[in-house]
Amino acid sequence: MRHLLNPLDFSVEEISQLLDLASDIEHHLPKYAHVCDGKKIATLFYEPSTRTRLSFESAMLSLGGSVLGFSSADSSSAAKGESVADTIRMISCYADICAMRHPKEGAPLVAANHSSIPVINAGDGGHQHPTQTLTDLMTIRSLLGRLNGMTVGLCGDLKFGRTVHSLINALVRYPDIRFILISPPELRVPEYIREDVLKAKNIEFKEADNLDEAMPELDILYMTRVQRERFFNEEDYIRLKDCYILDKAKMKLARETMFVLHPLPRVNEISVEVDSDPRAAYFRQVQYGVYVRMALIMTLLEVEKPC
Repeated sequence: MRHLLNPLDFSVEEISQLLDLASDIEHHLPKYAHVCDGKKIATLFYEPSTRTRLSFESAMLSLGGSVLGFSSADSSSAAKGESVADTIRMISCYADICAMRHPKEGAPLVAANHSSIPVINAGDGGHQHPTQTLTDLMTIRSLLGRLNGMTVGLCGDLKFGRTVHSLINALVRYPDIRFILISPPELRVPEYIREDVLKAKNIEFKEADNLDEAMPELDILYMTRVQRERFFNEEDYIRLKDCYILDKAKMKLARETMFVLHPLPRVNEISVEVDSDPRAAYFRQVQYGVYVRMALIMTLLEVEKPC
């Protein structure tokens, strides 16, 4: 039995196989409609979510399985003080696989240590978000045809953004990757990412605070929102929340072959006028997320690929 808690839990070769399966699902969806008949996924979401939770549920339903779970801690026994360990022991009696989002870093690891079913980390605090990373990798590979030899701009909240941390950890395993880290000083990437990942692996990167200057260099621009829920001080959030807004004027500075990604939800960091630009890929990214999670569920449940 395997879990997915961190993007590095799968090797580069295993990720390639997973993305190949997701691509086959994309192009031959009907043949996968019953591969998980009789299987159940439990979605344990201690934090609010729209895309990730519904994406998991859509994925399992598209495979022929069924769904149970809760969408907030208040609607679960966590409100009564039940521990994550006890919750997962109980859920293991009801479901075949579990997707968990939790505000505390490491909670999915605790669950995995007490679970008799595969556990998927659907986001833990500001730590990791591996299924979003798999979605990002599929999106980039589908758009550019490769996962190597590119300059990736990461813009916005790089301090608390778990999607950013996960994506950096995943992409540094591919050759010729360069990062431009665009944020205000208060929201720079954490020191452990800078020192233990980027510098330790001799990855080329630079930190910048000007999005306009970085635009012409990018193959991928990964926008993120400034996350109100990660701030202790409302004044700091208000001061920083509009520090970068991508609009048509900025898009004119970019290459015709550059694509914009965003893990969503957006607030106002991408103007709606950008949505009609063919380089805006964030809603395609959402659709890829369903295919990736279908492939991941099949992989962790050891479901055979249909002929």
